[in-house]
Amino acid sequence: MARAGQDHTGTVVVASKPFAESYILAEAFAQFLEQNGYPVDRRVGMGATEVVFRALVRGDIDMYPEYTGTGLAAILDEAPPGGGGPAAVYRRVSDEFQARWGVRWLAPLGFENDYAVAMRRIDADSLNIRTLSDLANVAPGLTAGFSPDFLGRSDGLPGLARAYRIRFRETRSLLQAIKYQALVAGEVDVIDGYATDGAIVRYDLAVLADDRNFFPPYETAPLVSRSFYEDRPDAVLVMSRMAGRIGVEAMRRANEKVEVEAATIPEAARELLAEIGLSDGTEAGASRAQQDPLSGPDAGRRSGAAPSRSVRTLPAYMWANRNELGRQLVRHLLLVFTSLVTAILTAIPGGVLLERRRSLAQGAIGITGLFQTIPGIALLAFMIPLFGIGVVPAVAALFLYSLLPILRNTYTGIIEAAPQAVAAGRALGMTEGQLLWKIRLPLAAPVIMAGVRTAAVINVGTATLAAFIGAGGLGDPIVAGLTLADPVMILSGAVPSAGLAVAVDWLLSKAESRVGPRGVREHPG
Repeated sequence: MARAGQDHTGTVVVASKPFAESYILAEAFAQFLEQNGYPVDRRVGMGATEVVFRALVRGDIDMYPEYTGTGLAAILDEAPPGGGGPAAVYRRVSDEFQARWGVRWLAPLGFENDYAVAMRRIDADSLNIRTLSDLANVAPGLTAGFSPDFLGRSDGLPGLARAYRIRFRETRSLLQAIKYQALVAGEVDVIDGYATDGAIVRYDLAVLADDRNFFPPYETAPLVSRSFYEDRPDAVLVMSRMAGRIGVEAMRRANEKVEVEAATIPEAARELLAEIGLSDGTEAGASRAQQDPLSGPDAGRRSGAAPSRSVRTLPAYMWANRNELGRQLVRHLLLVFTSLVTAILTAIPGGVLLERRRSLAQGAIGITGLFQTIPGIALLAFMIPLFGIGVVPAVAALFLYSLLPILRNTYTGIIEAAPQAVAAGRALGMTEGQLLWKIRLPLAAPVIMAGVRTAAVINVGTATLAAFIGAGGLGDPIVAGLTLADPVMILSGAVPSAGLAVAVDWLLSKAESRVGPRGVREHPG
């Protein structure tokens, strides 16, 4: 059996979904592996079930915490088998996932985290609502706030509406952490949550009974890739030591530490391991986690882990985490610079070619314009089947987003460049190639640079979404902050991103003012 201090070659890539419990469990997996000598690459807060599972199937990640009911309903799109208790559901997903994709469910950790449809207790009491059947009777007068996952999954609102004939007056899409705040503030009347959420106890909410047994069992277990299971039996053996060790109360306390007491993710994970008797008693891993709290796939590979939340002012917080924020800024610049340069090298020659084939221009520009209509997170998700997760799909998506303004401005600038000057050049016997390189392109340069400026600013903002696919950048603290309802953490990523957009636009504006023929720049009239 592996022991702390042993050196194991090959980094284990541990991922999570973007909610507190998934962060905590992924960090617990990572710390336990590190205690046993395995280097770990953290890719946490990656996105919805479909995104992280697809990354697992491709082998881009090695493991993440998953729930058997989620595997059954959201991935297999099946109802619970007959007599569908936890054991039956576990057998079904275990057998089917191995047969279809080669991925393996390790033994359950020891607790179930069922969906919990909750209301303010005072409202549930006044309306005499105890069950989901009771809720169905009054739902037309209520506003619901559900997570995006719950709104789209068969074991979420669509299935719930069919099973109970529930129809709400209004349904809103809310992030997991924000839902509780919205419920307490009276913005919504009903939310979805998880049975182990610390906020349920904190706000004394009423959890409605699933009296028709609609929801399947949600046992929690590490889900691992084919390559990890087959090639790393030693690491699988280490992870098997976590089986059956985490009870529902232990998990609820860990969630409460993060959601209520504002502990960091590494702190909560370390205390959870100690509570279940799997801590090695050293502080080395904990010290690394606290010193390097936000890092992404670079330099220690700790993306998305929550930094210290004891510092509450933004300047002090950013100073305390300056090294990690600096690494995230460098990663953000890498994403923006690589995608922008690639787009420039593609779109400017493309615009020149379209000027020579004007009949194709409208169609080509229209096709590149289609990419602008796709939401950024959706475009990133589309890249995963082609390129996996990380930097490559992020750069590919940002490249597609950058094409339209550069291509359109290049084409427009060339065809509209000083018709009198072009006519004079023709009168002097210049060839079309000479007209392009000596007159059209120089005169179009300021318009082309304006397109580059637009593309650059778009890229800086859109690159924050790359955190959802493990690419790092300034989106990491934003995603973590949204998950943990921590505005200071959100701003620690958003403020540098906004500043970077302003700085990039200013620098390119200076470049724009210096391109084009000197005579035109000095005498624009």
